[in-house]
Amino acid sequence: MASRSYEIDMCRGPLLGKILRFSFPLMLSSILQLLFNAADVITVGQFAGKEAMAAVGSTASLYNLIINVFVGLATGSSVLMARFYGSRDERNCQEIVHTSVLLAIICGIALIFIGIIVSPVVLSLMGTPDDVLSHAVLYMRIIFIGMPVLMLYNFGAGILRAVGDTKRPLIYLTFAGILNVILNLTLVIVFDMGVAGVAIGTIASQAVSAVLILRCLIRSEGLYHLGLGKLRISRDKLVLIVKVGLPAGIQGALFSVSNVILQASINTFGSTAMAGSAASQNIENFVYVSMNALYQACISFTSQNFGAGEKKRVLRVLWLCLATVVAVGVIAGGLATIFGHQLLSIYSGEEDVIVFGYERLVIVCLPYFLCGMMDVACGALRGIGLSIIPTLVSLAGACGLRIVWVCTVFQLDRTIFTLYMSYPVSWTVTFIAHIACFVHFYRRWANGDTMHRRHRRVAELAH
Repeated sequence: MASRSYEIDMCRGPLLGKILRFSFPLMLSSILQLLFNAADVITVGQFAGKEAMAAVGSTASLYNLIINVFVGLATGSSVLMARFYGSRDERNCQEIVHTSVLLAIICGIALIFIGIIVSPVVLSLMGTPDDVLSHAVLYMRIIFIGMPVLMLYNFGAGILRAVGDTKRPLIYLTFAGILNVILNLTLVIVFDMGVAGVAIGTIASQAVSAVLILRCLIRSEGLYHLGLGKLRISRDKLVLIVKVGLPAGIQGALFSVSNVILQASINTFGSTAMAGSAASQNIENFVYVSMNALYQACISFTSQNFGAGEKKRVLRVLWLCLATVVAVGVIAGGLATIFGHQLLSIYSGEEDVIVFGYERLVIVCLPYFLCGMMDVACGALRGIGLSIIPTLVSLAGACGLRIVWVCTVFQLDRTIFTLYMSYPVSWTVTFIAHIACFVHFYRRWANGDTMHRRHRRVAELAH
């Protein structure tokens, strides 16, 4: 079968080469997906002014806050698919595929209403300046109209990722990314549509990538074939997806709560600081998604080997992913900082915007490998069947600590340097806590304790 050539056998053979073969296309895919928003920010920054640029850039934390719970469900779907695929359980794989696609449609429709209603209220509460607010609300409302296609892509790509296929999503996003840039430039420059133009260009290109991913699943054979006539919600699979994915989604949403609070603090420094922060965040995001590919690899490889009962390989996956994510983070973060001025000038030609952006790059992007280590350790915990523990650790170590930092340390020294320092401090604390939890629960599993037996009971329940 042609689809077999895209899969990776995660449970046998050398690991490092397979982890890299899995991660590299995923890095490129994530970078292309990120280019959707970067193309928005660059286009409006160069052709619609810094207020429009600030509007598009400052919506990222709110956007993530609203969608992260639903994206967490896609993660739960991917984890379970990898686990059943690792044990070659055809019936459960099929039920996960069809439940996931229908759930994606439902989540996308729900997000349309949530985003349109919530966006203007929260943007106002965040203290978004008047010269930015109307642009930001318009951008968010159009983006949320496209949520069903975004959810379909995320759930569908998660299914492919679970079986080791990261190449075809890369191909689809390459095409969609080129289309997005063409639409942005056309709608903003030729038709003078401003933030509305870049929003329309983004959702149109995302619709193309969603159609291509669905076509791939429909044409695939075997364990992850999608039959549109078989779309239905399997109640037990939905329960499992929610059980695994909801804590991850809540974690992502509450991460975004802390980022919304930080964004509100950045807003107090004015639209120039907001624009500089938005430009820096876009550059940082390229480093982040490169590292996040190792997080996704850790989840998929750990889940499949956990399902197959391969204890030693689970441990090797963690250490290899940690070593690789440090290398990626140090190199990418260092290059982004070294060439920071040149990169920031792509987003804005205004020197004061570049100065604000570069300060954030130095404080946040240079030590970004710490964030990668934190995420990989969290992914290992999710891969061995834990969902609540990594969520609680992340909420306390990252989200809670950042909020406390803003309410205490930042109040004592109200500088943007002090505000940004909350990031590397919270990453370090949370990584240490995640590793301590993994060591504890891995030892219990390796000694024949309850964890692997619980997985087997889950499989039996699914039957």
